Amino acid sequence: MPKIKHTKSELKNQRDDLYRYERFLPTLELKKQQLQIEVRKLNAALEASRAEEAGLRAELDGWVRIFAEPFELGAMLRLKEVRRLSGNIAGVAIPIFQEVVFERAPLDLFQTPPWLDDGLAILERLGSLKAAQAIMETQGRLLSEELRTTTQRVNLFEKVKIPECTDNIRVIRIFLGDEQTAAVVRAKLAKGKAMAEARSE
Repeated sequence: MPKIKHTKSELKNQRDDLYRYERFLPTLELKKQQLQIEVRKLNAALEASRAEEAGLRAELDGWVRIFAEPFELGAMLRLKEVRRLSGNIAGVAIPIFQEVVFERAPLDLFQTPPWLDDGLAILERLGSLKAAQAIMETQGRLLSEELRTTTQRVNLFEKVKIPECTDNIRVIRIFLGDEQTAAVVRAKLAKGKAMAEARSE
C-alpha cells in the first residue's frame, strides 16, 4: 500500500475516491449480473441447438440407411454466405446470427433419388445450426471475457479500493485530530507561560 500524506487535501482526495468507487460499484454489479444471465441463456440456447443437431443427424442417418443408393449430398449443396448482425449486450459488441445462404446444384429429377430434396433440406438445417453455434460460441467467449473483467473490477472495488480508502480516511482523520489536539495543548501552554511571565514582572 503506498504511503499517504496526512494532510487535509489528501483527506479530500481519499473522500472523493471513496465516493467515486461507491458510486460505480452498483453499476458494475448490475453489469456483472446481466452478463451472468446472458451467459446462462446463451449456454442453454447452445445446448438446445446441439440437441437439435443430434436429432437431425440421426434423422439423416436413418434416410441414408433406408435409401442405400450411393449419392454424394455434399456435391449438391454449397454454403454461399453466413449473414450476421452486430449486437450489444451490457456494453459488449457481439455478432448475432441472421441466416445462412446456400446454393443448390440443379437437380435432374429422373437421375436423383426421391428423398434428395428432404435430405438437402436437412443438410441446410444442419449447416445453419453449425453456423449459429459457431456464432453463439463467439458470443459466449466475448461475454465470458467481459464477465471475468467485470468480476475482477467488482472485487477490486469491494475488497481493495473501498476498504483502502476507508482506512486511509480513518488514519488521516486520527492524525489530523491528534495534530489539532497537540496544537491546542501547545497554545494553552504558551498562554500559561505568557501569563506566568506577565505576573512575575
